Amino acid sequence: MGEANSSVLVIDDDPEFRDSVARLLRTVGMHTRQFSSVRDFLKADPPEGPTCLVLDVRMPGRSGLELQRDLAAANRQVPIIFITAHADVPMTVQAMKGGAIEFLTKPFRDQDLLEAVEAGLARDRARRESERALAALRERFDTLSSREREIMLHVVAGRLNKQIANDIGIA
Repeated sequence: MGEANSSVLVIDDDPEFRDSVARLLRTVGMHTRQFSSVRDFLKADPPEGPTCLVLDVRMPGRSGLELQRDLAAANRQVPIIFITAHADVPMTVQAMKGGAIEFLTKPFRDQDLLEAVEAGLARDRARRESERALAALRERFDTLSSREREIMLHVVAGRLNKQIANDIGIA
């Protein structure tokens, strides 16, 4: 998947800030979608291609940290860049332990956000490619007969041909 279908999802309750981030990202050719709350984000259809979230920590209703926990519990692996004007160490630690790729405090340099978004999109592209490769391997494995599967398990365990033949009683 190329850059054309990558999306940066900006979730922040401040409309001026959302517009400002979206404008910045569009200047470098990135597609953005904006949401004013976690609830609005959850109601929307997820993007098809590589995705990165730019997420405010504190918002009315559900917080960004709660969304991070919910996504992890649902096994939805999406890179998250947290932004906030009111950071503290425990909050930062919680976000990073939860898998955030960056934690930026307002005001931040535009370049810092752009670099974090690029890293997030690259990470999501790599994850998607890995999932596609694994699915292709599973598909091929499913075409094997039961005997071929038995032998394959020995092969991936690192056994030599003669060891496998001895183990399963063939010459």
